[in-house]
Amino acid sequence: MLLTREGNSRATPLRLSSECTVYHWAEMRAKMRLLGFNAEAVKPLNEEAAAELGAELLGEATIFVAAGGCLLLEYWRQQRQHRRKETERQASWAALRDEVDHLAQALEGLQVQVQAAPTQGALEELRAQLQEMRAALCDPDPPPLPEPEE
Repeated sequence: MLLTREGNSRATPLRLSSECTVYHWAEMRAKMRLLGFNAEAVKPLNEEAAAELGAELLGEATIFVAAGGCLLLEYWRQQRQHRRKETERQASWAALRDEVDHLAQALEGLQVQVQAAPTQGALEELRAQLQEMRAALCDPDPPPLPEPEE
């Protein structure tokens, strides 16, 4: 929005010009104080220099806002990616725990089966007792013994 000064036929950015003048005044005072000069003697800018400074300030502000927006978007993207990886890691751990539980149950079942099955030593002992019983009965022709299963 352009405002005109009374008595001037040309349209000038009055508000932007005054803001740039304040910016120029503050900048020059800070520079002069840092350099050790008298900070009270700051010359005001003419309108052309103020407009140029305003355009430069507006361009820098635009770039700063765009860069800040990019940084914010990148931060949000990184946070989403981190949360996704964390959920995947937790799901992987849960799947591994389920698999370990399943294997533990299968192992318990196999241990029960092994404990229920007669051992090889017990089978040999039973065969020896069977032969002793046959010898005791004096069976002249004993039937052939079955082959041991392995």
